[in-house]
Amino acid sequence: MAVREGSLEAPTRHPLDWQNPEFYNESSLLQELERVFDICHGCRRCFSLCNAFPTLFDAIDESETMELDSVDKRVFQEVVDHCYLCDMCYMTKCPYVPPHEWNVDFPHLMLRAKAVRHKAGNTRLRDKVLTSTDMVGTLAGIPVVSSVVNAVNHNSVGRKVLEEVLEVHPDAHLPQYHSKTLRRRLDVSRNRDVSGGTVAGATRGMVALFGTCYGNYNEPELGEDLVAIFEHNDIPVRMLETERCCGMPKLELGDLDAVARAKDANIPHMVELIDQGWDVVAPVPSCVLMFKQELPLMFPDDADVAKVRDNIYDPFEYLMLRHKHGLLNTSFKHSLGTISYHVACHLRVQNLGLKTREVLQLVPDTEVEAIERCSGHNGTYAVKKEFHEISMKIGKPVVNRVEKAAADHYCSDCPMAGHQIENGLGRDRAPEHPLKLLRAAYGI
Repeated sequence: MAVREGSLEAPTRHPLDWQNPEFYNESSLLQELERVFDICHGCRRCFSLCNAFPTLFDAIDESETMELDSVDKRVFQEVVDHCYLCDMCYMTKCPYVPPHEWNVDFPHLMLRAKAVRHKAGNTRLRDKVLTSTDMVGTLAGIPVVSSVVNAVNHNSVGRKVLEEVLEVHPDAHLPQYHSKTLRRRLDVSRNRDVSGGTVAGATRGMVALFGTCYGNYNEPELGEDLVAIFEHNDIPVRMLETERCCGMPKLELGDLDAVARAKDANIPHMVELIDQGWDVVAPVPSCVLMFKQELPLMFPDDADVAKVRDNIYDPFEYLMLRHKHGLLNTSFKHSLGTISYHVACHLRVQNLGLKTREVLQLVPDTEVEAIERCSGHNGTYAVKKEFHEISMKIGKPVVNRVEKAAADHYCSDCPMAGHQIENGLGRDRAPEHPLKLLRAAYGI
């Protein structure tokens, strides 16, 4: 295949044609996999990202002809399994993304392959359970059950059982479950009757918190810290009346019907509050990305999905927008010293810039080193028995950077990535989420 220069234009994204029966045609999927894999073979710029590309390139290099035509098609599924839809190849590496005529969208091709497999009924029970965050969180959040689950998750015998039953790697970090969830800690009716906030640019100064599954069941402190910070900045915060998982775990599984059901459950409640003057903020980058990018690509003609896309924010994005208009409280009581800050992939692909670093560096005597590499956690990938060791290898450069810096704090916008780094460090030091650090700087 002739090598040619890639497009110099900004990447554009075509809608995901997932409701077209042809999307699930295995023959046409195979043809597209062969087309794109051959382009990737001729380029290889993405070899240092996830393990999908080394898996593909090694298979080609070890094949009889050293070309794609002699690679066992079973390897194609291995490539798909190693893609966790981080989008970094599309946004930072590939020169052949649209509007280039070759129209390469590697992540969405992998998503299509996952969806075809799921539609054919070939999804493992383990993967269905791990991606059912609402169900698992609800069950594990029952007071007696949460104690048992947490004990099992941190006990060698219990981890052996999880390895045998669910194929969860015994060394993978598993989150705590709380019976006193975020929604139980924060009164859902709080600030319900606030009539208006101070407008600053696109922000309207009133925030509806989408707590996220992880923030609700596993680390409710995320939401508590966010509320304390925003209210310290005279921004009223209320909870959504009800919420479901954003759908990102099911998207990574290829269960697009489940994503659609989550959309139908969440979007109407968000739109109702947006129409009342509230902005939406979520503390986990993957959840923000789901509403900003993936749902709009799945439902390009849905006006309500577009409205949420235009009114949902990362917390530090929101705070910096306020700061530009002189509405961020910069009266900090405590410096933070040095911080090793891991920039989550699902935040990087939103093209927001390093807003978290910008906010933290407003704190006097604070220095933030940004680490823009993958932690290797990537949803459920690092938990799975067959992928955990690879995930740790992917995240090793980040761990090395944190270890070498020996900073006063280390953190990531993605709490799960933070714990992946903790795992690589040997669990001697726990991560501190940027929201926790900012709250400490305020002394509130």
